[in-house]
Amino acid sequence: MKYYPVCLDIKNRDCLVVGGGSVACRKVKTLLECGAIVTVVSPAFSRELETINNDDLTLIRRPYESADVAGRFLVIGATDDEAENRKISRDAEKQNILCNIADVPDACNFILPSIVKRGDLLLAISTCGNSPAFAKHLRKNLEKEFGEEYTEFLQLMGKVRKKLLETRHAPEEHKPLFEALINAGLLALVKEKKTEEINRLLKDTVGEILGESCDYETLMGCE
Repeated sequence: MKYYPVCLDIKNRDCLVVGGGSVACRKVKTLLECGAIVTVVSPAFSRELETINNDDLTLIRRPYESADVAGRFLVIGATDDEAENRKISRDAEKQNILCNIADVPDACNFILPSIVKRGDLLLAISTCGNSPAFAKHLRKNLEKEFGEEYTEFLQLMGKVRKKLLETRHAPEEHKPLFEALINAGLLALVKEKKTEEINRLLKDTVGEILGESCDYETLMGCE
């Protein structure tokens, strides 16, 4: 199977999860983190799922019905009943709805990669369903390699980009500036929290364009 890699905007999208156990709970948490409006249908729910406090989450305690998929943007089947999971898949397919069935790649029209998230940095790992265990192994290795400094680094780069756009600086001229910041070791400076050196680098690279607003504290809203 060859998959088309894509990142979905599911903010305020109506999503359905069928199942009430630990797997369903993990799926629900990820959907909510991405801003989805989530309905969960199951005869029973785990304690962890019941204690999630989020206005965008609705729990419906009853067996799944085919009508539950109607109007959904995305459906996830996470029950321990293979026949029911495949029924969910068929129901979603009839209505051209995005559907993922946990651990059953051939019943999905999309699969969920193993991910490493550091703020706005999202690394997705997939073996196209061949070895979820190896995808998990790679994720653990990448989690060690990509630390929390990437969160702050991307925040800073985003602030610089926003300021450049506000000055009506031509977007096509941004690339060499950002390459200069990266090649000069901005990430390492952020990791080592060397604020003075960060400020010197920012001044040398974008100071003429941004003026006084190009120091780290101002850009990051620390002042």
